[in-house]
Amino acid sequence: MARLEIFEPARCCPSGVCGTNIDQGLVQFTADLEWVKSRGVEVERYNLAQQPDKFVQSEPVKNAMALAGDKCLPIILADGRIVAQNTYPDRSILARLAGLATE
Repeated sequence: MARLEIFEPARCCPSGVCGTNIDQGLVQFTADLEWVKSRGVEVERYNLAQQPDKFVQSEPVKNAMALAGDKCLPIILADGRIVAQNTYPDRSILARLAGLATE
């Protein structure tokens, strides 16, 4: 199974359930990440506003942001390699990236 790291744009909370504008896509992504984690996949989630050091420490993320700025976010790494950017993958794609079978 792969280790997934999600590097997200600056926002007040990663779940998307904050403020008056609730992002349903982000709510679904959060639920899908929990599903992946419940199957034993290691998942780390980083927010640019709260953990900028993680973005600088990751060479692939740092390089992508040098080329496109924060427009490339979110970036999804699987075992240290960029596997998705500028989109939140759905459950079936997350499962494939993590080496899981979907139900």
